Amino acid sequence: MINKKAKFIVGSVLIVSAIAYLISAGISSTSQYFFTVDELMSQKASYAGAGLKVKGTVVDGSIIRDPNDYLKVNFSIAEKTSNLKVVYQGVTPDMFADGREVVVEGTLTKEGVFHANTLLTSCPSKYEAEKEAGKMHPGTLPGYESKETVPESPAASPKTTI
Repeated sequence: MINKKAKFIVGSVLIVSAIAYLISAGISSTSQYFFTVDELMSQKASYAGAGLKVKGTVVDGSIIRDPNDYLKVNFSIAEKTSNLKVVYQGVTPDMFADGREVVVEGTLTKEGVFHANTLLTSCPSKYEAEKEAGKMHPGTLPGYESKETVPESPAASPKTTI
């Protein structure tokens, strides 16, 4: 009887330990630091090569596309006092433009260039303001009015007999 209890306890401890290890290994391998441009530039030497997410605003006139490879884009993002040069290879979102707020995910080189593998844009704040004010309903277009009429009751509909 004691032998069965000991086997059960040892087996339970092994299973719980394995699950805890898998959870901690998964979290540590997928976790990324999230910074603004100013925060990252103040301590960039300590995060070179680490997975990072950085939020900033695209500097006006900084977007340069490679003429030989249209998917390669160089641009800068800024905050109050700092600029960060970003290199991105991939399809850019439709809303990617000068002055837009973006979040880039990738790694920072020792030279201070950020190599992004993901580029996300934020929706303009005017859409959020309109949504909060009730001016737009999800799935509708501004300035569009439906011309569809809904019958008031089933009796109002014409009946067809065969």
